[in-house]
Amino acid sequence: MKKVSPYVVIALSFLSIIVIGTILLWLPISQQEEGSLSFVNALFISTSAVTITGLSPVTSLAATLSIFGKIVLAILIQIGGLSVVTLSVFIMYLIGAKIGITNRILIKESFNQNSLSGMVKLVIRIVVFTLIIESIGFIFNLFVFLQDYEVMDAIGISAFHAIAAFNNSGFDIIGSSNLIGYNSNVMLNMNTTVLIMIGGIGFVVINDIIEKKSYKKLMIHSKIVLIMNAVLWVSGTLMFKVSQIHSMQKYTWLEAFFLSVTARTAGFTTINLSTLSALSTLILLILMFIGASPASTGGGVKTTTIYTLFKGASSYARGTQPLTHERLISDETRHKASVLLTTALGIIALSTISLLALENIRLDVALFETVSAFSNTGLSMSLTPTLRSGSKLLLCLVMFMGRVGPLTIISLLNQKWHKKDLNHIEYIEEKMMIG
Repeated sequence: MKKVSPYVVIALSFLSIIVIGTILLWLPISQQEEGSLSFVNALFISTSAVTITGLSPVTSLAATLSIFGKIVLAILIQIGGLSVVTLSVFIMYLIGAKIGITNRILIKESFNQNSLSGMVKLVIRIVVFTLIIESIGFIFNLFVFLQDYEVMDAIGISAFHAIAAFNNSGFDIIGSSNLIGYNSNVMLNMNTTVLIMIGGIGFVVINDIIEKKSYKKLMIHSKIVLIMNAVLWVSGTLMFKVSQIHSMQKYTWLEAFFLSVTARTAGFTTINLSTLSALSTLILLILMFIGASPASTGGGVKTTTIYTLFKGASSYARGTQPLTHERLISDETRHKASVLLTTALGIIALSTISLLALENIRLDVALFETVSAFSNTGLSMSLTPTLRSGSKLLLCLVMFMGRVGPLTIISLLNQKWHKKDLNHIEYIEEKMMIG
């Protein structure tokens, strides 16, 4: 019997949920008015939810989806954030079913782990921790939304927003203006950013912090992730504050901080993106492209990839070995980072060209939408609702590739994933001219 690659299983698991979500959202019961959501738009929303992106082909989800539709959307976001594999193994654990080696391999690949040891324990902690954090976020949201909505509406919006924020999905069911009306609400801003931060640093790091309870005892991976995120949050805030210096629209420190955090694949916004200066737009594109951290609810090429590439380039410039925390960064790690960056840039370039061929739009708008889709950010310059069906399907594919991951996508071509090359052939090296 032919073995199925774990990469294929991971890709198909996301695809299957997208299909199910599309059918559910397309049902009349999911829409406030029958026929208000086309099949393509239902597919787009389902893809955007499962890939925890947040791009929407409709101006207002609040006015389009019924209560049932909003519940379906929240479930899709939750499944997309935790992944089908994680939830499946957790359910198997609850019912006492045997969790075999195949499932453990899937978990290992899903969270980029190097060992099969402790995979089930990791899954249990991830699900329990997620529910606890989202519940706390829900309570804080409730204090805010009870001031503007009836009790039941406030409960629904608070729960949905907590799920969307923790899973780094920019969907909202407030209206067509996202969180712009709450740009000065400190509690909602801080609660949302904290949820985004926790979800974006990755479940592996969260689990490491819970176990070690000390920064010095953390894995090197966890230390790198925490340092990189802190640097990007702070530098992003400062750059957004300074980048609007020549613009009529100046951002408060709270707005700049929120944008810096949400730019890293969350997709919420408390400002009108049309007020962004050219410099602010460029900074936003860079932050979206970098994205969150491995094994998190966010997308992008990931913070550790950028860190590895930076370390490799700086060590080459100094003529030294690429070291981090007194450890040598392996050739395999640097190779993976290079392949990931190359593949990501290739996907974005081809997708942007295709979008420009399909639509009569400016380059900067097309690039922004493509990067947002690939990095699973969900920020938009109001382009998505105006796109033709072909362009929406293109962005669905881009969102899917971004969520599954460029390395997983190209690994689908690997037919020898389970075989060790026992007859390794040593070839004569060829030094090519570079640069």
